[in-house]
Amino acid sequence: MGPIIIIGVIGIILILSFIRQVNQYERGIVLTMGKYSSTKMPGWRLIIPIFQTMKKVDIRIKTVDVPEQEAITKDNIPVGINAVIYYRVMNPEKAVLDVENFYYAVSQLAQVTMRNLVGEVSLDELLKNREDLSNKIQEIVDKTTDPWGIKVDSVDLKDILIPADLKRTIAKEAEAEREKRAQIIRSEGEIQSAQNVREAADLLNTAPGALHMRTLQAINDLSSDQSNTTIWMMPIEVLRAVESIKEMADKHK
Repeated sequence: MGPIIIIGVIGIILILSFIRQVNQYERGIVLTMGKYSSTKMPGWRLIIPIFQTMKKVDIRIKTVDVPEQEAITKDNIPVGINAVIYYRVMNPEKAVLDVENFYYAVSQLAQVTMRNLVGEVSLDELLKNREDLSNKIQEIVDKTTDPWGIKVDSVDLKDILIPADLKRTIAKEAEAEREKRAQIIRSEGEIQSAQNVREAADLLNTAPGALHMRTLQAINDLSSDQSNTTIWMMPIEVLRAVESIKEMADKHK
């Protein structure tokens, strides 16, 4: 019984050494004597050592942080730009057999594409249409990686870095634009106020007694506060008329 038990234990150990576990989020690409033979689904799978090898491929969504890239815009302004790419492996066989290292390949492709597209737009377009540029990068990278069995879900531009002196220039331009808008708003308000005054003057001029009523209202407003002192300017003609009346009265005395 002794040798049989030993053989049995050795057999169990060998069988266990042949077993490979494939997790739910993985797929196993099996090569038999160097040739693709099958794709293993999640679970315990039997792999014959020496004759077979298995490479596991993670099919979850991956996040690739594309490092900052130096690029020149269409209007010859140097900028630094980085991005994040979200992609997943849709066909594990192609991802393993058709590209040497798809992790590295996707990152390099995104960097090159990003630099090329930045060179096709001006700085203003880059700052204003960041989402459009992200969509273009995603479209190009996804189309290129499709033969590799990879699907690019989205590309997000994180930061766009510009030189410090250019930042100051942009800030001054923005301040000048805000001042311009403020002056326009003030001038429009003055025009509207002048139009209202003109309409009120026309109304007072055309309506009989309206000007006298407005004068009496102004006098009433001024007299409501005892601390107010009012000075009335009388036309010189009125004063001369009063003098004439006084002279005629003196002659008749």
